[in-house]
Amino acid sequence: MEIEFTRISSKGQVVIPLDVRKRLSLKDGEHLAVSTKDDLIVLKKINEKMSKEDIATLDVIKEAWKDIEEGRCKKMSQDEFLSEIKKW
Repeated sequence: MEIEFTRISSKGQVVIPLDVRKRLSLKDGEHLAVSTKDDLIVLKKINEKMSKEDIATLDVIKEAWKDIEEGRCKKMSQDEFLSEIKKW
């Protein structure tokens, strides 16, 4: 997994890099859920009608934010983090 960089346009739009769009099969009009905490943004590809799996994943993200706020988290190296993300 590689880290990609992008910018925000004057209209507040963010371009998802082509390689990422290809890996996730993202097409025009796809739906994304957005979750934020401090300076971190998480995007989750979802179906127009959210599945039980989509809702479960968003609940996990919500709980992760709570764990971070309450200090129940650990620091990881970049490699450890990317390895953990691959499991998702």
